[in-house]
Order: sequence, then C-alpha cells, then structure tokens
Amino acid sequence: MKNKIKVAVLGSTGYVGMELVKILSNHSYVDINFLGSETIHGTYLKNINNTKEYNQLPHLKPNDSFNTEDSDYVFLALPHAVSNKYVKKYFDKINIVDLSADFRLDNFDVYKKNYGNEHDCKEHLKNFIYGLAEINREKILGSKNIAIPGCYPTSILLPLIPLIKNKLINTENIIIDSKSGYSGAGKKFDFNKMKSRNDYNFYNYNTNNHRHIAEIKQELNKYNSENEVKFSFNPHILPNFRGMISTIYCDLNNSIKKTDIINLLKELDKINPFLKYVENDEILDFFSIQNSNYCKIKVFDHYSDDKLIIVSAIDNLIKGAAGQAVQCFNIAENIEETVSLL
Repeated sequence: MKNKIKVAVLGSTGYVGMELVKILSNHSYVDINFLGSETIHGTYLKNINNTKEYNQLPHLKPNDSFNTEDSDYVFLALPHAVSNKYVKKYFDKINIVDLSADFRLDNFDVYKKNYGNEHDCKEHLKNFIYGLAEINREKILGSKNIAIPGCYPTSILLPLIPLIKNKLINTENIIIDSKSGYSGAGKKFDFNKMKSRNDYNFYNYNTNNHRHIAEIKQELNKYNSENEVKFSFNPHILPNFRGMISTIYCDLNNSIKKTDIINLLKELDKINPFLKYVENDEILDFFSIQNSNYCKIKVFDHYSDDKLIIVSAIDNLIKGAAGQAVQCFNIAENIEETVSLL
C-alpha cells in the first residue's frame, strides 16, 4: 500500500476514543489527520493514564468542525443518539466506523424502545454491516459503513453464534451472567458507587432489562430459524477499570457431547487470530485479556452431562470496542487483520 489511509476520530477524549487513537497511532497504514472532541479543544490528547502526550498528532478540535473531504475514514466514538446526527451529514461522503449503538439494530422501533429517542437517519440502519469480525468477516470486507457491536454482546455472541449455527445447544433456556469493569459506563460514571472508605462495591443492574438484550437477541435469532432464542441476561459492575467476563449456562442438544463443543471452539481458534480456546488449568481472568483484542473462551463441566458452562472473557474497551473497530477497518481494507492489534 503506497499511500496511508487518512483517518479521523470523533469523540477522541472518551475512554474508547483514547484507545482508538492509541491503536491507530501505531498502525503502519494509517495517518490520523483529525481528532475531535465535544469538550477539549486546542491541546494535545493524553492517553488514559496521562503518561504520554500524543504531540505528533493534530490538536483536538470540535467534532463538528470535521470536513469529510480531508479524510478517508471517520471513527465515531460518540454517545448513543449523538452518532446518528453525524452520520446524517457524512453518509456516502466517507467511510464510517460507528462505535455507538445507533446502527447496530436493524429495526427502528426496537432502537426507539431501547434508546428512547428519535433517529436522524433511520433509513440508513440497513446500510451498516454489524461489525462482529469473526462472524461477519466476508460482509465487512469492502464495506463502507460498519456498526461496531456492544461489549456485552461481543463477549456473548462470539461463543454462542457458532454453537447455535451448528445446532449444538438448546436455544430454549440459555442463562448469561456477565461482569464488567466500570470503564464500560464511560467517563461520567460515579466511582463513589464502587468504593466506600472501607471496601469496594459490586452489584448487578438492569437484569433482563439491559439495552444490549435487543442486540443479542437480534443476532442470535439470525442463526436459529426454527424458533426464537430464549435467554436470561444478568449484567454486573465490578470495581475493576477494564475487563469483561460472561458466564453462559446452556443445555446440549440430544447426542451432543462436551467434546463436540470443544472441537468446534478449537477449530475456530485455528482460523481466527483473536479467538483463543483456553485449555486445562490455564486461568481465564481479567489479567489474561486486559489491553488485548482477544476473546478467550473456556468450557467447564456441569453436574449433568447434558449441560455446559462456557466462560468468555474480553477487554471491554478493546475487543468490546476500539480494537474490534480497528479489526473491522483492517478487514474492510483487506489489510492483515492483526495489524496494530498484536
């Protein structure tokens, strides 16, 4: 590739935006030529830990001062219900990678029910590819508009879709128990909820009522034509900054054994650079996936041979957001998938 791809990041001062800049600034095929922010202008971006100033990159400018003619791609690390306003202006003028929920859902009524607001360009919902890289790789290749999945859905869909697609598990009663670091709530999260003078907190929230349920349901049902996938979803917030683990309890279909699940996951490991099947006594924890684009999956025995426990772990800011966005960008541009991610 002779010429570098000119890239803009809007919302570059949020947790995800800063991760995006960090990854893209080390990308051998990328030239970051615009960094946007709603609140900070005229200065250099500092990374999450304030240990490095990106003084080789452009000064921060207002998001709405971005000109599509100056770049080849724009990454929108913007809040839900904000991103679509920019897509309204940019559509068909530039390649778009959107990290909000504004274009993940196929149906506007479902979007409105979950996000409680209007959408400036609902007609473009059908024009975005759902950027779950390992599942939709062929659709992403050459795509001009990509919607990056949410972090919870990424950790859940990556292990579940192959099992449902291959009819290995029963889809009538799947139980999903997920735990996330608090960075998933964004910079406005009140850390006082997590820590008192004497101890750290831990709690579940929006049980079976989380906005990501619609996204999970939509994607699972695409691979289960016989009936609707039924599941329970209980998300939690931990006092860790980053990381996410989803524990999935499911029933095996008739004649299916644990070894069938393991064999499939091992095959997926071989053909997907960021899917890793964890074997034997290796611990699957936050430390094993933090600051990486991996989704690591481990299978555990249940007391009953016809049931299974699957644990899936990702870094919510990287594989659950910025890293997956760059992975999709690499695929779309037919660049080696792992560039700047390993």
